[in-house]
Amino acid sequence: MNDNFLMYKGYPLVRKGNEIYYGYMADPYVIWIQILETKDNTASKVRVIQMSTETADPMKAFVKNMEKECGLYEALDIANVWLEKALK
Repeated sequence: MNDNFLMYKGYPLVRKGNEIYYGYMADPYVIWIQILETKDNTASKVRVIQMSTETADPMKAFVKNMEKECGLYEALDIANVWLEKALK
């Protein structure tokens, strides 16, 4: 499976347009990153959302979220911390 996906700190990244899903869908939680603004083709504002994969209702799936002016690497580091804590 790892051959088919870009990986970051042991979890897969799946991107479509300005949205990135981070984590395994089989796990209880994944992270959804939305790129809200870009400057010079680089993310400058993102929204990071921790979602439960165990509920069918998307509105109840949101566990926590934040919106921040930062780049994609900082957003991925935040996502990794949230995912690691949620999966312990």
